[in-house]
Amino acid sequence: MQKNQHIKKTFFLTGGGTGGHIYPCVSIFNELKKRDFDNIFYIGNKKNPEFEIANSMGANFLDVPVFGMPRKLNLKLARWMILLFISIIKCFYYTLKFKPDVVFAAGGYVSAPMVIIAKIFKIPYVMHDSDAHPGIVTRAFSSCADYVNLAFVEGNKFIKAKNITNYKNPVREEFFTISKEKARNELNIKDEFCVLIMGGSQGAKTINNAAIGVIKHFKNHNNIKIIFQTGKKNFDEVAAQLDENDCGSSIIRPYFDKMYLPVLASDIIVSRAGSLSISEILAAKKPSILVPYPYAAADHQRKNAREIEKTGAALYVEDADLTADFLITTIEDLISNNEKLNNMAQKAAEQIKENPTGKILELILNAAKKYD
Repeated sequence: MQKNQHIKKTFFLTGGGTGGHIYPCVSIFNELKKRDFDNIFYIGNKKNPEFEIANSMGANFLDVPVFGMPRKLNLKLARWMILLFISIIKCFYYTLKFKPDVVFAAGGYVSAPMVIIAKIFKIPYVMHDSDAHPGIVTRAFSSCADYVNLAFVEGNKFIKAKNITNYKNPVREEFFTISKEKARNELNIKDEFCVLIMGGSQGAKTINNAAIGVIKHFKNHNNIKIIFQTGKKNFDEVAAQLDENDCGSSIIRPYFDKMYLPVLASDIIVSRAGSLSISEILAAKKPSILVPYPYAAADHQRKNAREIEKTGAALYVEDADLTADFLITTIEDLISNNEKLNNMAQKAAEQIKENPTGKILELILNAAKKYD
């Protein structure tokens, strides 16, 4: 494709609310920019994390006010319906103004208004779903999509579409280009066995409490390094329960701007089972202990975790069963069982052998040629 053709193509990316809906759009945006495409717009809710993320990478942001659909018949549901209608009208206006050649929808209610407009006006659209159980928007609109990419093969049975692919989740290129040694040098980690514990902004109290116990237990073990990302909402609570003497050499941060560094530097990872987190863990070829958030929509985190457990790349533990003692025992068992640890790492490496971003972009470009 020549440069003058690049200028003619306009791309709408939409998806928001959680990382699993946002970061696939981020990866596609970065790949489009790398290939010299310029007319790229991100459609999301300015009250959601996608607004800050899109602005930080220089994307043209188009706001829609829709939010997650309430499950009960009440005034909040009525407000949601009104905002959905307003969002559809806004997407109609954006379509008239910017004339997209193709829409890439990564799921969540934020993506629904633009997909509705794309379907009505026969604009080519490509859908991506990160979870083992595809979301409502994907299930509702996939039948008319030009392509549907599902990160989990398990999700195929829920989708009726003419073109389904299973290219996994697109992740940042750094997971394939930066070595473990370089990541460790960046974080000043030597030869210690490194355990990364990733808390989350929602419902991570169980992980926080277990992590605090793990940090206290290993604080005098010079050969074991604990990295704990608490999540921004949880940092003050964690800090209040740990003083300087409790922490030892542990690294405790509310958030890592370059999350690929602690992931690549670690030997084992304890995490929620969000689709993006799982994809990054697998791309980094790391064994993991997955603790699904029990109140996730459609119970998708449990389903994600069970699918990875089946491969042998991860251990599964229910949130209600996660304690400091359990986590300490499990970590010590894995440290002492090098064969099991290596086998889990090998199984993780088999899941994502290359970054799927390029393949998903080819689907988008093929759809964009529909009316050439």
